[in-house]
Order: sequence, then C-alpha cells, then structure tokens
Amino acid sequence: MTIKVFFSLFFFIGFTLLHAQKLKFKAPDYPLIEKNIQDKNSELYYPKLLKRLQQNDTLLTNDQYRHLYFGYLFQKSYNPYKISKKAEEMTRYYRGEGITEKDLPKGIQLFKEALEENPLDIRAMNYLAYMYHLINDEGAAKKIAENFRGLLEAILSSGDGLTCETGFHVISVTDEYVMMNRFQMESISQSYKGQCDYQKFEKDKYTVPGLYFNVSKFYGKILD
Repeated sequence: MTIKVFFSLFFFIGFTLLHAQKLKFKAPDYPLIEKNIQDKNSELYYPKLLKRLQQNDTLLTNDQYRHLYFGYLFQKSYNPYKISKKAEEMTRYYRGEGITEKDLPKGIQLFKEALEENPLDIRAMNYLAYMYHLINDEGAAKKIAENFRGLLEAILSSGDGLTCETGFHVISVTDEYVMMNRFQMESISQSYKGQCDYQKFEKDKYTVPGLYFNVSKFYGKILD
C-alpha cells in the first residue's frame, strides 16, 4: 500500500495562525543569545542544549528552544542555503512518491542521518516523528514531535508575521514554508522587502493577505 499523508499537519491540527498571533512575542536579542550560548557554565551553553535536543529531551523550556533555534546562527556548521547530502532521497519521502510501509525503516534512518547533518532541520524532524508514528513507535514519535513543537513555538514567539517590523524570525527560507504548511497556507508569490521575505496569499483566501518573515540575519543585519 502506498502511503500518502499530509505529514506536516499530523501533530498540530487545531493550532491556528490566529491563535499564534495572539501569543506574546519578542524579537530575538541576538547579541545576548550569542553571549549566553558561549557560557560554558550556563544551562544555555549551546553544546549542552544541542545534546539535549538530539537526545529528544522534552523538558526544554521556550527560552532554551529560542536559544537552540536562533543560536544555531552562530554555529560554524550554519548555512541557510546548505543543501543536504540526503536531499534527493528525502524529497521522495516529502512527496510520498511510491513510499510504502516497507520503506519506513529506511526513511527513518535517512531522516536521522539528515538531522545529524543539520539538527535544526525542523521539516525533517516533523517527518521523522510521523514515520515513527506509522511504525507504532509512539514513544519516539511523541518525543520528536514535542521538540518540533518547541522549535516551531520559538519562531512563533519571535513575531506575529503581520508587518516586517513584527515578522517571524527564521534561520532558513525552508522554515518559512514549514510555517505556512503548518497553518495550511499557500503563497502565490515571494518577495524581499527591507529585512523581510513577504509571502503573499491569494486575495481574501485567508484572514491575512500575507506573512512577513525576518531574514535579516542572512545578510548580517540584526534588528535593534
């Protein structure tokens, strides 16, 4: 049986964009984050946080997830345009092209290797959680899904997406599409405005005409 599922909505149905926009948000203080994640005596020391994430620790706080997500910008391995060595194989799973139950163990290993290469690939993380669910390993699925949720909420806590000044801060363009996918939204065009990517929606299709994503860090610019 071929598996055709909408992976990205599995764990988070019911969490709407309107709800997200009502949450308190604060733009990341990048200089402070950089300072905190370099302090070896702090619980925010990046190697410690990353180890906890890779061990699927579900007790991380929102502040720790924010340091994990935005702190990745300051790691030597960070590259917002990096293409995974596993990209071609992963695309087959993302599209559900001929994927059957017998392909799931291979897919799980594939996405685990991709996350070793880029531990902040939230799209891969979400798919991996769903594949664990499909093989009935609910323990692993729940842990990975909780960390996906934590990283997603780190983005949501950075803005409301309504203006460039209050745009969601992201560390890769891919994450813009993960966010829109999460809210079952599809853009008709993308443009760069000031420090932000603007994802425009079809007129009157959603409650907002589009979403702003702050990508200033890609260009070495930080908002005050």
